[in-house]
Amino acid sequence: MTDTNTDGPPRLSRLTFHSPLSEERAERMIRRLAANGPSSVLDIGCGWGQFMMRVLDAVPGAAGVGVDVNGEDLARGRREAEARGLSGRVEFLEKSARDADLGPADLVLCMGSSQALGSTSEEALGALRGLVSDGGRVLIGEGFWERTPTPEELAGMWPDASASDHHDLATLLDLAVAAGFRPEWTETANRDEWEEFESGYQADAEVWLARNPEHPAAAETRERLDRHRASWMTYRGVLGLAYLTLVAAR
Repeated sequence: MTDTNTDGPPRLSRLTFHSPLSEERAERMIRRLAANGPSSVLDIGCGWGQFMMRVLDAVPGAAGVGVDVNGEDLARGRREAEARGLSGRVEFLEKSARDADLGPADLVLCMGSSQALGSTSEEALGALRGLVSDGGRVLIGEGFWERTPTPEELAGMWPDASASDHHDLATLLDLAVAAGFRPEWTETANRDEWEEFESGYQADAEVWLARNPEHPAAAETRERLDRHRASWMTYRGVLGLAYLTLVAAR
């Protein structure tokens, strides 16, 4: 079967959330966050803002702002917001979160996108404390080491990967407390969630490549997919993702 599409590969249509997050976990998180009745929601590195829009569905009086630098993802979010009847309650901003005048919000989401606020977990947590109102909540999805990676494993991950790129979970929680939070809830993505995410991250492009091996973009796509798969197979079981629901201490 030949795909006659002359464009490049489609992007991330298999993913609901841009992080290793199951529907079941997302539903539990949203119920817990909605119970606090936030009136304002800020999503840092929102992508297409799926989680934020579900929070808005659960809290009818709330309004949301999503910030990201990827215009394609933001356009997807705007289309979905219109389809869900949320256009008047959500705004998507194409800009850097470091440069934007944001917050404070009652609920701040930062799901796997702390790099938008700082180069370290400490910097990101400090920035998040400045974006949330006293007594409000932050939900951060942040990487941590399940165990210390070996030099060989680090060499197979991302460019210039270092053991200092992440902390262990206990240290990450200590850093959240030091930044002015109390941890209300701690949970971590499981293996099924990681595999669903990583497979979905690649799937569109893998199918496109199988059908379009002679396309002008095929070589670059193949190299990118093979590089990412090799990286994933190296950090699989070593890199974790913690979902921390944090209360901003008064």
